[in-house]
Amino acid sequence: MNQNVKKLTTAGLLIALGVVCSAFYIPIGASKCFPIQHMVNVIAGVLLGPGYAVSMAFGTSLIRNLMGTGSLLAFPGSMIGAFCCGMLYKHTRRLPLAYLGEVAGTGILGGLACYPVATLLMGKEAALFAYVLPFLVSTLGGATISVLALGALQKTHVFGDVKVALGSK
Repeated sequence: MNQNVKKLTTAGLLIALGVVCSAFYIPIGASKCFPIQHMVNVIAGVLLGPGYAVSMAFGTSLIRNLMGTGSLLAFPGSMIGAFCCGMLYKHTRRLPLAYLGEVAGTGILGGLACYPVATLLMGKEAALFAYVLPFLVSTLGGATISVLALGALQKTHVFGDVKVALGSK
């Protein structure tokens, strides 16, 4: 099967998982935290690369917003985390760094990037670091779930097949 078709199919399934599981969230302060989104970001960053991971984070955030289950804060948080995760894994091929990329990208950089979104687009009053702690809690949970999910994929050899298909040995 064409490699692009496999990647698009995997991306579509991961977006669907992120959207369907958006019913599960943790309210922390003014934000809703979606650990499944962070798990999907890590899996996408590792299996598909940073471009697909960012596109999937955008697509999932867009669908969730259109359905009324997300907020505008989902865009910067998930997309930055997915990018950092995918780039770190692409350049190091080390899963712990991929997890760290998701946590630091979403929790710190994404949390800071939400400040202008919240104040300028959503009209909310917020401190610069208001979203860092809630996003860190959410992304730590999602990264932990992704450790379990990727571990299960490695044991079933699905993970290995995808890595070989993406060109790494």
